[in-house]
Amino acid sequence: MFRGLLVLVALGLLVYALTDCVTSQEKKPAGAPKALWILAIILLPVLGPVLWLVLSRSAGTSPSPNGGSRPAGPVAPDDDPDFLRRLDLERRRREQRDRRSAPHDDPQDPPA
Repeated sequence: MFRGLLVLVALGLLVYALTDCVTSQEKKPAGAPKALWILAIILLPVLGPVLWLVLSRSAGTSPSPNGGSRPAGPVAPDDDPDFLRRLDLERRRREQRDRRSAPHDDPQDPPA
């Protein structure tokens, strides 16, 4: 029973580490090519996944929810200069369109 549990834990660790390695955004996570890490995780049943988890976390390859690694580029739309430029262009076009389609004031009509 105990051996079966150890096998399940080792298999779960292998699957988790392999998935984490494959989905990693870096080409050389934790200082080695991804293919080498995948081989180490598969061929070294417990040692490979444990090394991957320890070294990849210490190298900072996995983003943490509390600000470990930041995504490249703007986070919010109002931080993106291209987005702001497009908004300004759309606003100007809308104003020009509204001015063209607005009825012209007749000087003989009394102001309301």
